[in-house]
Amino acid sequence: MPDAVLVLNAGSSSLKFSAFAAEGGSEALAHGQVAGLGTAPRFTLDGSAHALPAGATHEDALAVVLERCRAKLGDATLVAAGHRVVHGGLKFTAPVRVDDGVLSQLDELVPLAPLHQPHNLAAIRAVAKYAPGVPQVACFDTAFHRTQPPLAQRFALPRELTDSGVIRYGFHGLSYEYIASVLPGTDPHAASGRTVVAHLGNGASLCAMRACKSVATTMGFTPADGLVMGTRCGALDPGVVLYLMNHRGMTATQVEHLIDHESGLLGVSGVSSDMRELLASADPRAAEAVDLFVYRIGRELGSLAAALGGLDALVFTGGIGEHAAPVRDRVVRAAAWLGAFAVHVIPTNEELMIATHTRRVLGL
Repeated sequence: MPDAVLVLNAGSSSLKFSAFAAEGGSEALAHGQVAGLGTAPRFTLDGSAHALPAGATHEDALAVVLERCRAKLGDATLVAAGHRVVHGGLKFTAPVRVDDGVLSQLDELVPLAPLHQPHNLAAIRAVAKYAPGVPQVACFDTAFHRTQPPLAQRFALPRELTDSGVIRYGFHGLSYEYIASVLPGTDPHAASGRTVVAHLGNGASLCAMRACKSVATTMGFTPADGLVMGTRCGALDPGVVLYLMNHRGMTATQVEHLIDHESGLLGVSGVSSDMRELLASADPRAAEAVDLFVYRIGRELGSLAAALGGLDALVFTGGIGEHAAPVRDRVVRAAAWLGAFAVHVIPTNEELMIATHTRRVLGL
């Protein structure tokens, strides 16, 4: 068995993982996840599921992942760990080997991605505890968008705020980077031209690419901006936040929870944040949530087509993008005014991108 690179993608209640051969290759040697952390945790490895003790933490989950992966990989040596880290800020514009200094700087970015960053960093610390000496690489969801023109990254705020890092960062970059890497083999014309990629899942965004480079995207300073998402509201007039705080008596913490956890598909429908359940529901509120989801995609798609000066292709990816055909069909029909453009469904592979970056950074 070859030496292995472990890839970790830690979420608020989950820990997804894959192991790849350190010497290269795109096929995972092992793949699975720990889901339900904080409620009813369960571990799955290559389709085989096992329950975990109630109350298991991310650190507990990582210990189980390392133990089971080592057993699965036999005599293979774990030579590196690569991590999805949502926010890289102004400084981290490419994957980087993690040391104490890097980890400290990434801690400072937690307020910019409170739903993701703490868990991403917890996984790094857990590997350092249970596999000391194994080099680790952080791969950033914001990095892919640093090719955008400065104007596309600016807010119309005082310059000193912009210079301090209050800009449109964009996210889902590892997913978009993977699509950009395989698009030439799928549609060379789209790869060299004007393409919008729709990463649609519990988190959702669009990215405009010209020649496979990011030109504009719907998420901004944080992953809460842009499209309607599972529990996030997406684009919101800042005056609404001021109104909620000044006239409804909500605290900043309460507003943050409302925007990130109580809104989106869940908030509109009152039924679920899961698109599968909404599409199957007879509740008119569920239908309205789907309608709003599709409408906002259409609005933003028009905006990104304007940024590109036209549209050659639309690519769907992510859980909803790959599996919810009714949503795809409605988006494409609503975009007919843009003229003829190719439509593709390409499953994303963020884990492979992380493994590729980890191998390169460490010279494996």
